[in-house]
Amino acid sequence: MRLAHLTTSDISLALLLGHQLKAFQAAGFEVTGISADGSWSRALEADGIRHIAVPSLSRSWAPLSDARAFADLVGIFRRRRFDIVHTHNPKTGVLGRIAARFAGTPVVVNTVHGLYGTDGGTARRAVYLGLERMAAACSDFEFCQSREDLEALRELHIIRPERSMFIGNGVDLTAFDPAAVDRAAARKALGVDDATIVVGAVGRLVWEKGLAELFAAAERVRASRPNVQFVVIGPPDDGKVDAVPREVTADLERRGVVRFLGLRTDMRDLYRAMDIFVLASYREGFPRSAVEAAAMGLPLILTDIRGCREVVTDGHNGVLIPPRDAAALEAAVRSLIDRPAVRRQFAEVNRELARTTFDERRIITQVLEVYRTLLAEKHGRAIDGLGQEGLSGR
Repeated sequence: MRLAHLTTSDISLALLLGHQLKAFQAAGFEVTGISADGSWSRALEADGIRHIAVPSLSRSWAPLSDARAFADLVGIFRRRRFDIVHTHNPKTGVLGRIAARFAGTPVVVNTVHGLYGTDGGTARRAVYLGLERMAAACSDFEFCQSREDLEALRELHIIRPERSMFIGNGVDLTAFDPAAVDRAAARKALGVDDATIVVGAVGRLVWEKGLAELFAAAERVRASRPNVQFVVIGPPDDGKVDAVPREVTADLERRGVVRFLGLRTDMRDLYRAMDIFVLASYREGFPRSAVEAAAMGLPLILTDIRGCREVVTDGHNGVLIPPRDAAALEAAVRSLIDRPAVRRQFAEVNRELARTTFDERRIITQVLEVYRTLLAEKHGRAIDGLGQEGLSGR
């Protein structure tokens, strides 16, 4: 059985879906990743995952290039004759579902990573939901990472209850395990001593990640608590209209307010070096970085928005703060700095929550079961050769 996963960028295939793709391969699928071209495709192919680059794909909506991308996708799907096309991300979710159905792909599946278009004005919302409705009509099944998104799509009759489910988000708990990393060595590599409290954030350098509020909070906390170090891990995103200007990050780095570590592949070690994790984002689907931080046993400070509420229950395993509120973020950081016992309590709860809720093997099991059911429906019989080998996550 030929399985394709479609995303906007190859980094999503490699870093966010790579573990799942290898599990699907182990379960008997011939797996292909499709995205715009990039340097991460080599990592996929090193793991035995074929990659197809679509140069016309871009993250932003652009009618002419999107029309080319749609035609390119239809051609790829027709030539490769995939049994299943599984789409991700808002834009490729729309283009990919329609293109796969147009090309005659037997099974079309989509994962909703966040209903981002519903956050705009009335016209934007109408266009976005119209596209989502049209694309969902081409899909055999919809996974939603957020319960709130699932409920909204069902209430709007965009997806059917019997053809949709909550899937959540998860990570490889054998990799994201605090016991597997020497904390002292991780902190030494980061260049911090035992007395330093490390507050970390992870994400692209765009303002919608709440970085203005994080920078303001860091300025005020550092003024009175020089033993607190703020680090931000993630690449610049100069192509976005809300990209953080490089002169801003250079100034903060020069003045010692925030350290910017760029894109890193040693995330497990960096989480282990932290004491507090912060995500002050304005919008999220189901934040992967927060799930990784929880699995690594960190106390969390997240904004009280859709997606983040899937990870943190305020006062139970972290703190929820209003978005766009630098004062609330500062207060939450100070509160956890001054209460190490609460930090330890939140850390213990988060590690247990990861074991019971954020284990990626559960997601792999559920997705494989849906694949098998849909393929059996299309073929009128069970499909041989699709075993349970991928469920170990190896």
